[in-house]
This record gives sequence, C-alpha cells and structure tokens, in this order.
Amino acid sequence: MTFGLDLRRPNAYIVIACALAIVALAVVFLRRDQLIELIETMQRGNLLLLVMAVGCQFGKYTFQANGYAAAFRTVGDPTSPRHMLPLVFCSYFMNVIAPSFNTAGVLLVIDDARQRGVPAGRSTSAALLMQITVITGFLVIMVIGFIVLAATQHMNVIWFLLGIVMVFMVGIMAGIMYIGSNDPQAMVKLLSPLERLANRVSSRLRKGKLLDPWVQSLVESFSEAGLRIRENPRQAVSAFVFSTFASTCELLCFCLVCLAFNLNQPPMLVGGYVVGTLFSWVAITPQGAGVVEAMLIVVLAAYGINTTAATTVALAYRGIVFWMPFAIGAVLIHRLDSFRRRSRPE
Repeated sequence: MTFGLDLRRPNAYIVIACALAIVALAVVFLRRDQLIELIETMQRGNLLLLVMAVGCQFGKYTFQANGYAAAFRTVGDPTSPRHMLPLVFCSYFMNVIAPSFNTAGVLLVIDDARQRGVPAGRSTSAALLMQITVITGFLVIMVIGFIVLAATQHMNVIWFLLGIVMVFMVGIMAGIMYIGSNDPQAMVKLLSPLERLANRVSSRLRKGKLLDPWVQSLVESFSEAGLRIRENPRQAVSAFVFSTFASTCELLCFCLVCLAFNLNQPPMLVGGYVVGTLFSWVAITPQGAGVVEAMLIVVLAAYGINTTAATTVALAYRGIVFWMPFAIGAVLIHRLDSFRRRSRPE
C-alpha cells in the first residue's frame, strides 16, 4: 500500500498514468509562453546546425544509457544499454515533475532494477555509482571551463563556489562509499547521531512513530558498492568514461546551438555551457527551469552578446536539453516494465 493505493490492482496503473499525465500537462501549461517563443526562435536559426545539436544531445543520452549499464554490470547485473535508454528519459521526466535534487529519477532506476530481481543493495549501489560518475564526468568539463573563464577574466565567485559544492558532493559520496567498504562500523557510528536526530523529529511529527532504522542498511549498501567496484574496476571506469562522453556531447550541443545563431567565441561556448549546467544541478526549480536560461543570458552578455541574441540561444538550447527529454520521458514513462507489471493482478 502506498498513499492508500494498492499497486497490485490493475486500476492502480491507470491512476498513476493519469496522475503523471496531469502533472506533465500542468508543466506544459505553466510554461506555454516559453514553448511558443521557443518555436518562433527555432525558425530563425540555422536548421542544419540545430539538427546536429539535437543529434549530439541524443548522443548524450546514449552514452548515459551505456554508463548506467556499466554501473549495473559493476554490481553483477548484466543489463543492456538498450534497456537503460528509456530509463534515462523517464528519470529526467520524473526529476522535472517531482523536484527532489534528482532523487526521483534515481528511485525510478532502483525500482526498475527491483522489478528485474536485482537485490536492493546492489541496485542502490549501482545508482549511487552512476550519480558519482555523472557528476565527476561533468567536473572534467567544468575544470576546463573554469580555466577558460579565468583566462578570459570572466570568472565569477558565485560560479566558482558552486563548482566547489559539486566537488564537495562527489567527495562526500565517494568518502562514504570508501569508508563504508573498509570500516562499516565506523560509518555506522558516524551516521548514528543523524539517525537519532531524524527519529526525534519523526516522533514529534508522527506522534510517537519512529522511522525505520536506515543507517545500517545505508552503510551496507555503500559497503557493497565499494567492494563491487574493487571486484570490477574496469566496469566502474567504463561508467565514468561514458559519463564524460555524455557531458562532452551536451557541450557540443550548446556549441552548435550558439553557432546556429552566429555566436562563435570559443571561451563563451565553454563558459556558457559550464555555468548553465552548474545551475541546472543546484537550482531549486525543476532541472533549473528559468534559472538556467537567466544565467546563460548573463554569461553571454559578459562576452558582449546583446540580450536578444543571448535570449534566443538560451531558449533554443533549453528547448533541446529540457523540453525534448521531458516530452520523450512523458511518452515512455507508462511503458516501463515496473509500471506494466504493477498493472497485472497477482
């Protein structure tokens, strides 16, 4: 039972599908002005370069699917990139309609693995490994971008601090995984005060009901992830390489969009992509909606691009990296095995 809805009944699938459709339509309705402006904007650019930009973005999702497959192979699940590709789009869709710092998409991937019979510890470990490689892959591009921004004297303290936050996030995840795999009990002791605090808050908010113990299971998951990586280092490295290629494809997509509207300053191309992607990670809006567009305009303006041209590029680029995967995910979400299996009576 989840929120009073029995997922074992056939009509549960219909309710879930309808709810997702309503939320998707609400997102489109609330952003309809941007969609109309986006269509008008696309008509003013070089069509061939825009098509190539779309192709590069699809290349990103293909590399991400291979990265997910490599992460799951690391923990002993021989899944294929073909199976993971729809999950890439569906994860993006879930992260938009359920803003949760990308955890909604991760939970969808874990649930799909559970439906395929992958133990919870392994699926969580694979998802964690993939998140680390995705952020680390972007960090490679980010370091290059920061060097370019600094060399052209367009570096901003806020952007630099956000980059430090990203590095800090990766360090925490990798550190917990490392300590958990080498000394699980030390990690349990480290996180136990946090669990007790959460239980005290829960007991007040839920009238005496405590949260289920989670520290031990979390540490066990991290520990298993670390051990699996040691056993299959080549697959873990493959996941990182695929994630780096994915970020490179998205960088090329941004460059092609800029070129389609006659913006061709190399430092601006790299710097604009890095700053825009940073804010898509840390913004409180779904996938940085609205925030990323504004920051792209700021970066382009810093290189002397007028507001009209900067807005045109920002809208076109976000149309490809935001609206395209959102629309594909909205179509594919109800076709996932996890949803179809829930629709069958047991």
